[in-house]
Amino acid sequence: MATQTKSAAPAAPTFKAGTNVICTVSSLPRATGAISTIERLMRRDPDNRRALARAQTKRRQRMNVYNRGNRDWVSRETAARVVRVTKGAEWKMVYTLDLAPDIASVARFLQIKAG
Repeated sequence: MATQTKSAAPAAPTFKAGTNVICTVSSLPRATGAISTIERLMRRDPDNRRALARAQTKRRQRMNVYNRGNRDWVSRETAARVVRVTKGAEWKMVYTLDLAPDIASVARFLQIKAG
């Protein structure tokens, strides 16, 4: 019985914890899981994090509370899509050790370098 060798996928780069890294989307994933993982990593960018926090604050200010059957009901806005996975999208984040599995799972779609 012949043994089959799997083609090695590009390994995720390893950095020290606390290192600033710059990630760029080099190709678009088709799987929704990979897209959501990349979006989750993009939300760690300080600019994106600030935009999300500001949008959340504004949504809370514009929340419509009304009475229905002697109970308070809330009409909430849907959250804005601040980050989008597109080819060439770039973000910066601080590398932490808990990110290693996420980065390894989507490393073939990203170009990662220390920054």
